[in-house]
Amino acid sequence: ASSYFGHVATMDEEGQHQRRRHHCNFCDYNTHYLPHLQAHIRVHTGERPYRCHLCPERFSQLATLKKHLRVHTGERPYKCHLCSQSFSQSTILSNHLHSHTGERPYQCPSCPLAFGRRGNLKRHLRLHEGHVNEGP
Repeated sequence: ASSYFGHVATMDEEGQHQRRRHHCNFCDYNTHYLPHLQAHIRVHTGERPYRCHLCPERFSQLATLKKHLRVHTGERPYKCHLCSQSFSQSTILSNHLHSHTGERPYQCPSCPLAFGRRGNLKRHLRLHEGHVNEGP
């Protein structure tokens, strides 16, 4: 896998080594931290080394596997402080909080409607697409 990585050590004005940057050979991504590059490379290679031991699913990131395992365990560590609901992912809790605040951050680019959940905006956008594709 090392053939996927390029790295460059640079010198500062006094001739001292700066931290080595690791560069992706597929795109412009670069980082000081080699494990971040190794994880990034999987975007290009499609490698999914992390396998769920409870089902056939595989993942490119360990963190994604850990989130997935909550599907099997039923763990819901993210609790709403305004009601009794809990969630398996922090992003789901964030979206849920919009139901309490009335916040609607997902604005339709084609009309004045806005939504509290991204999925509702996506469903709404299909309505606009349907009108565009309809004949006279």
